Amino acid sequence: MGQEVYLPLFETKAAKGRVAYKLYSLSVFVGIFSIWVFRAGHLPPAETERGRRWGWIGLSMAELWFSFYWFLTQFARWNPVYRSTFKHRLSQSYRYEKELPGVDVFVCTADPTIEPPIMVVNTVLSVMAYDYPPERLAVYLSDDAGSELTFYALLEASRFAKHWLPFCKKFKVEPRSPAAYFTTVDRDDQELLGDGGEYRSSVKKIYEEMRDRIDIATRLARIPSDIRNEHKGFCEWDLVSSARNHPAILQILIDGRETKVVGIENHDKLPTLVYLSREKRPHRHHNFKAGAMNALIRVSSKMSNGPIILNVDCDVYSNNSESVRDAMCFFMDENKGHEVAYVQYPQSYNNLTRNDLHGICFRVLNEVDLAAMDANGGPCYIGSGCFHRRESLCGMKYDRKECGGLDQWRKETDKNEKQSAIVLEDMSKVLANCTYEDNTQWGREMGVKYGFPAEDIITGLSIHCRGWKSIYFNPERKSFTGVAPTTLLQALVQQKRWSEGQFQIFLSKYCPLVYGRGRIPLNLRMCYAIYALWAPNCLPTLYYVIVPSLFLLGDVSLFPQITSLWILPFAYVLIAKYGCSLAEFITCGGTPLGWWNEQRIWVFRRTTSFCFAFLETIARQLGFTKLEFVVTAKVSDSEVYQRYLQETMEFGSPSPMFTVLSTIAMINLLSFVWGLKRMIMDAKYGVLEQLGLQIVLCGVIVLINLPVYKGLFFRRDKGKMPSSVMYKSVMLAFLACSIALYLV
Repeated sequence: MGQEVYLPLFETKAAKGRVAYKLYSLSVFVGIFSIWVFRAGHLPPAETERGRRWGWIGLSMAELWFSFYWFLTQFARWNPVYRSTFKHRLSQSYRYEKELPGVDVFVCTADPTIEPPIMVVNTVLSVMAYDYPPERLAVYLSDDAGSELTFYALLEASRFAKHWLPFCKKFKVEPRSPAAYFTTVDRDDQELLGDGGEYRSSVKKIYEEMRDRIDIATRLARIPSDIRNEHKGFCEWDLVSSARNHPAILQILIDGRETKVVGIENHDKLPTLVYLSREKRPHRHHNFKAGAMNALIRVSSKMSNGPIILNVDCDVYSNNSESVRDAMCFFMDENKGHEVAYVQYPQSYNNLTRNDLHGICFRVLNEVDLAAMDANGGPCYIGSGCFHRRESLCGMKYDRKECGGLDQWRKETDKNEKQSAIVLEDMSKVLANCTYEDNTQWGREMGVKYGFPAEDIITGLSIHCRGWKSIYFNPERKSFTGVAPTTLLQALVQQKRWSEGQFQIFLSKYCPLVYGRGRIPLNLRMCYAIYALWAPNCLPTLYYVIVPSLFLLGDVSLFPQITSLWILPFAYVLIAKYGCSLAEFITCGGTPLGWWNEQRIWVFRRTTSFCFAFLETIARQLGFTKLEFVVTAKVSDSEVYQRYLQETMEFGSPSPMFTVLSTIAMINLLSFVWGLKRMIMDAKYGVLEQLGLQIVLCGVIVLINLPVYKGLFFRRDKGKMPSSVMYKSVMLAFLACSIALYLV
């Protein structure tokens, strides 16, 4: 019967307008080739123009790298595809509604000071409230800090869930994070009819009381004594010496197997809720988030063993209660679902400014680049908002005959039905011991990979190389919403961590161009290489934003004359590339000012985040530094946040990154002023004709750095550039300009 009435659970459509895009790419290639011809045919002679010759060669090498990188992006963006699901077909009588597989949700937190417990429990409550059978849903919180404050917050959340989940189900609440819902929905919302308003008010009051208790405990760093005596779980902390020295702590706060665990409506069952803090010892490497994920995989396999695993960061709440059903449409499709290893959703943020001040939204990457990667074999795993097939995550190679069905979870968990929660906790706790992985394949062939800051990227690449495919799904209503960095330094540090981890992969045996050979398509290997080569982009970018400006001081031209026909390929490539970029950005829902902010941030990233990532990766390869993992702060000062909302950049830190930014800004400002002076006062000598393109380039860099100049010289608030940074950058800029005048 299934074959006779089969209807797909999802469909795939190719992007429109690809012929026009391919013609555009071809025209840009012609322009790039013309630039190569110009550089090769007009190389200054070594005998008379040695300084200009070396500057010319360096600029040619930078342009050669930019061309190579552009070609990589074209391979990745050639044929994007977009997916849509048919969730209603899951509920048809002959399909899967009664056989939906179990889903284990992993929420990871690492530090209660920068990831507040109240934020963590809002994320937990949002995924507990999915529109999915609760008996097939289990939520696990991994607390890598081993904080009893986080445990206390989760305990409070488990009690509030008895009110929150029935409320969400009855009124189809969206989003299902209590904090997000009560913030975005007006008190006088008329959608809730009858006694709905009163019901909501009572639930809101219960939530606010819970929030206040958690905030007070967090602020005082003390658990109320009555609560401590009431729950046995707090006894576990009697053996905790520190966050880095304690045994495994495992507590089942809600046992979804018990029929008596219901909400206030008395007929709404609750999903399983588990707290886990894996064992840590000072002399044992804990492998950061990857180690926490692998401990969760093992513990959950003993307790609920859902064949589908969803992992989310603690600051990324569920914004769409039907996301699980959307993912199931891909996993459970009879014709194509068996080859799907994971379904990756895009990351979105709830605290972006209108024009995305820090360019953190990645609109075009989410709407176009990852969709294009999907067409080449599947998107990369980006660490959060991803539904995994457990067997693929645990190292199984793709084989349609050997891969088990998604109904296996019932057989594996039936034997645990008669065991009490205490017995199950004791049996599972050993799986979170720090010695469990000794002499095993965990972190190598099983689970999330160890040894790389970008553990998500390398894990996804390994899964692809084992024959699996992945799916990128970007629904109209965003599925996961997180917290974006609110300061420039936070954003740059985050980008440093990402680019450093990916470049480290490129320099390892897992380099996608080598490791993926014969295992994944060439286009997919190039897609991975695009992100793996973020860090090396710093070298040509630094050259391009510094050297032409310094040569401008010596009246040395590195570009064609304004009246020369050779200026046409330069002009066309720039106009076509950035014109297309602007059109894509606006099509993806952005604003022109948002696009300009993103271009600025890309320059900032390439000259700071990518540069520091490149240098540290090389130093690590030479054995000078060790692997570290930096968690991005999720909280900020109220004044800082107000400036962020007003789209004013925050520079109030003496970071070396700001010294680099300020020095580059000052070099270009001095060179631009010098160029304008020469152009006005010495117009008869043809300065504009000879140096016009260099002056324009220098002027664009000055425009990009306007917020930096304001921070250096004009602002008086606490977010201005520190005086120490200003003095160092001015001195370094004058030194660089003096050396350039002497040498050039």
